[in-house]
Amino acid sequence: MSELNIEEFHARVYEVIRMIPHGHVTTYGHIAKLIGMPRHSRHVGQALKWLPEGSDIPWHRVISSSGQISSRGPGTDGAQRQREWLEAEGVDVTVGVGGGTGRVSFREYGWFPDEVEFED
Repeated sequence: MSELNIEEFHARVYEVIRMIPHGHVTTYGHIAKLIGMPRHSRHVGQALKWLPEGSDIPWHRVISSSGQISSRGPGTDGAQRQREWLEAEGVDVTVGVGGGTGRVSFREYGWFPDEVEFED
């Protein structure tokens, strides 16, 4: 796949995120890889950042490559909501001694297909 314009990039990101099964997670980097732009994981995060409130995109199923739920910035509750929504889907989110946002086991809950089929 060649370079995508911003609208195509966002559309592909959202399409892949909709494929993540209930009760599973994947990473920003894996989504970037699946859409053919493996060096653009930060852009995947930006695509999610601009989702409107109440969107049907299951953004909460996307976490960092360390298995950690990413902070959504100071004064926001996005990480807490993400943890709650994942737990509601049956995903075990481990919170360490110092608190933090939580970590998910890729071995148990990871979704990492080699490729996906896009609707064109």
